[in-house]
Amino acid sequence: MGKQGSHIVWDWNGTLFHDIDAVIGATNAAFAETGLAPITLEQYRELYCVPVPRFYERLTGRLPTEAEWEVMDKAFHRHYTARRAACGLAEGVDLLLRDWQSAGHSQSILSLFGHDELVPLVRDFGIESHFVRVDGRTGPSGGTKAQHMERHVAALTGVDPERTVVIGDAVDDALAAAHVGARAVLYTGGSHSRASLAEAGVPVVDTLAEAVTEAGRLAA
Repeated sequence: MGKQGSHIVWDWNGTLFHDIDAVIGATNAAFAETGLAPITLEQYRELYCVPVPRFYERLTGRLPTEAEWEVMDKAFHRHYTARRAACGLAEGVDLLLRDWQSAGHSQSILSLFGHDELVPLVRDFGIESHFVRVDGRTGPSGGTKAQHMERHVAALTGVDPERTVVIGDAVDDALAAAHVGARAVLYTGGSHSRASLAEAGVPVVDTLAEAVTEAGRLAA
């Protein structure tokens, strides 16, 4: 892929993969195990942030200890895995990915979801061939995306950060994009409310079709 093409770095959870119902269900199931009250989707979108321990601080008034975080994290992932099978791709994803590729552009996935689980999931949906690279998290959970983005973009052959747009559902995606000199478009279908996304100072959209249109404009 030459530098003349534009590039999208897609987020996975809450963006390409519509899993917010599984996330809320797993969060509340984990909360029940650790003595926290359940929350609504609206509360989750208003309070959620990364690193995730800060999300728990917003809920409880203090950061969890390392031992508490480990218990919470393991409980969440156990419940999430049980619910994940019922989730699918966001509306229209197949066509959007195909059309972007057909237009001579490239795209990749960078996620904080575990790499060993992410790759087979993308493959099972039959969309792996649309991406020049698929990277999930390889270290411990609970961090931010910026450092992962730096490694991801460095590994992309012939991709110019100035013609790269990150599409995700979290303010952290915009911060990671800025960290490498890329642009960002944020999508309201995942973990954040529109109001919290707007604080990032980048375009905020309600559909992935709008996100791709905006990405094309920003990367032109």
